[in-house]
Amino acid sequence: MRYLDPKNDLVFKKIFGQFPNITMSFLNSLLPLEVGQEIRELEYLPIELVPELPGIIKNSIVDVRCRDNRGRQFIVEMQMLWTNSFKNRVLFNASKAYVRQLEKNEEYTMLQPVFALSIVNQKFEPNTDQWYHHYKMVHIQDIEKCIDGLQLVFIELPKFEPKSFSEKKLILLWLRFLQELENDKDMYDDALLEQLMSVPEIAQALELSKESAYSKEELEAYDKYWDMIRVEKALLAGAMHEGREKGIEEGRAMGIEMGIQRGIEKGIEK
Repeated sequence: MRYLDPKNDLVFKKIFGQFPNITMSFLNSLLPLEVGQEIRELEYLPIELVPELPGIIKNSIVDVRCRDNRGRQFIVEMQMLWTNSFKNRVLFNASKAYVRQLEKNEEYTMLQPVFALSIVNQKFEPNTDQWYHHYKMVHIQDIEKCIDGLQLVFIELPKFEPKSFSEKKLILLWLRFLQELENDKDMYDDALLEQLMSVPEIAQALELSKESAYSKEELEAYDKYWDMIRVEKALLAGAMHEGREKGIEEGRAMGIEMGIQRGIEKGIEK
């Protein structure tokens, strides 16, 4: 039985965009929710059209939006490619969702927190081994004080190593689910499969990842998505190389100009 990669646009939206019970389990395991603050009910919200990132990245972001019975909103994104603009985009998205909660003449006390969870399929923090990055508004001198409103979580999926992981089992299994299917596997390690199947929501997500769950047209769209990602990755790499070359050339020209200027000043001084 062939499994499809759940990071693909088609599969991700089918699993997390249509089954609230699966999305609830996923969010409760990965978000920094305090005991007693777990999500109990979910309803899906329409996907908003947001400004695309400048440049060539168009197809590498998949998102799902939902709201729980307390009114808290959750934005879940699967990001295949990373640029430095992503954090600003996620903050923009979450801020807009936060502001749009209020209708005219409603009190600010009606506002509920917005959580943005971004699973990133690339390493973007090279100077640390940490793969879980949690941002929120805290008092600089007293970090116990914070302003509830926006919380952003970024997960660097390639950094996650199950062997060195000792946190909650549910996080471990959900992240392994996202990692292990990467190459459209025909089979799982039996021990891992048994662990994944022990969680009803992950077992359901596995069923939804099977190739047999998709039509011929859907499988063509699945392959087309990977083609678009490969093209964007190549274009992004080309743009970065061109930028580096331009920076080197400009730096060289600036160095020559500064050298000439310094030589003139030395000559005048003598």
